[in-house]
Amino acid sequence: MFSSEMISSQQNHVVNTIETMPPETITASPTLVQRIRKVFSRELLVTLALGQVLSLLVCGIGLTSKYLAHEYHANTPVFQSFLNYILLFLVYTTTLAVRQGEENLLAILKRRWWKYMILGLIDIEANYLVIKAYQYTTLASVQLLDCFTIPVVLLLSWFFLLVRYKAVHFVGVGVCLLGIGCMVGADVLVGRQQGLGDHKLLGDLLVLGGAMLYGISNVCEEFIVKNLSRVEFLGMMGLFGSFFSGIQLAIMEHKELLKVQWDWQIGLLYIGFSACMFGLYSFMPVVIRRTSATSVNLSLLTADLYSLFCGLFLFQYKFSGLYLLSFVIIILGLVFYTSSSTYVAQDPRVYKHFRNAGHPITDTPTLGPLEPSVTYTSLRQEIEEEPRIRVA
Repeated sequence: MFSSEMISSQQNHVVNTIETMPPETITASPTLVQRIRKVFSRELLVTLALGQVLSLLVCGIGLTSKYLAHEYHANTPVFQSFLNYILLFLVYTTTLAVRQGEENLLAILKRRWWKYMILGLIDIEANYLVIKAYQYTTLASVQLLDCFTIPVVLLLSWFFLLVRYKAVHFVGVGVCLLGIGCMVGADVLVGRQQGLGDHKLLGDLLVLGGAMLYGISNVCEEFIVKNLSRVEFLGMMGLFGSFFSGIQLAIMEHKELLKVQWDWQIGLLYIGFSACMFGLYSFMPVVIRRTSATSVNLSLLTADLYSLFCGLFLFQYKFSGLYLLSFVIIILGLVFYTSSSTYVAQDPRVYKHFRNAGHPITDTPTLGPLEPSVTYTSLRQEIEEEPRIRVA
C-alpha cells in the first residue's frame, strides 16, 4: 500500500517532468517542403537519371536504324543485332572464359546452358519482331502496343519473382500509360503516321509478340543480375545471341546484306547503332539491379519523345505542345512509382529450383508444410532504408 503523500509526489514529478521537457525534443509534424524533400530524395533522382540515360541510348538506336532504313535502304535488323551480340561475346563471354572456379564459362554452361539458350532465342526474336513491325503498321500503333511489355513484366514479376506492389505503384504505371496515350494522340494530330503498310493487323500482332518476349527477357534478366551475375548474363547473351542470330542472318537476310551500298557514312551508322546497343545491354543490368525491370521499362517510355525532339531538326517533324505534356506526365508517373518500395514474398523452395546450383542443397527437415515468408526490401538495393520485417 502506498500512502497518499507518495502518490501525490509521483504525480507531481510526472507533471513537472513533462512541463520541463525541452521544446526541441517535441516532434513537430513535417512541413510541405520537408515532405517534398523526402519524396525527391537523392536515390530517387539518381534512379530517374539512370533511366533517362537508357532512354537516350534507345533514342540513338532508333535514329541510326531510321537513317539506315529510310536514307540508305539498308533493311538489316538481324545483322544489326548480330553486331551487338558479337561485341557482347568479345567483351563478356571472353571474360567468363578466363575466370576460374564456379564462375567459369564451362562451369556455367554445364549447369544452365539450356536456360540461357532459350533466353538468347527470346531476346533475338523480340528485337526482330518489333523492328519488322515498322514495315506493316503505323508508328503510333508501335508506340502504343509496345507498352504491352509493362503489364507482362508486372505479372511475371508477381508470379515468378514474387514481387508485391502497393497502390502507388499501380497509380504510377497508370500515369505513365496516360502519358503514352497523350503522345500517340499528338502523333495523330500532327499526322506523323509513318510506317503504314498493307497488313496493319500483322504489324500490330508482331508488336504484341515482340513486347511479350521483351517482358519475359527483362524479368529473367532481373532475376539473373540480382541473384547470379551481370557478367554471366551478358556473357551468355553474347554466346548464344551471336550463334543463333548468325544462323538467322545466313538464312533470312544474306540477300539484303549484299544489296547494301557500302561507304563511310553507312559504316559510321552501323558503328553508332552497335555502340548504342552495346551500351544499352551493358548498362541496363546495372539499372535493373538497382531498381527493377518494371521501373526500367517505365523509364524507356520517354525514348520516343527524345527521338521526336531529335527528329524536329533531322527529319522536320511537326511539333505539338502535347509532346511536352506527355513527357511531364511520364516523368510524374515515374516519380509515383519509384517513390515507394516494393516488397518480396520469399519462398525458399522457389529460389532453390531457379538457382540449380552444381552442389547438392541440403534441406532442413520441417514439421508440416513450409510457409512462405514476407521480407520487405527497398527498390534501391545498395542502400536499404527500411528495416527488414519477417512475418512467419
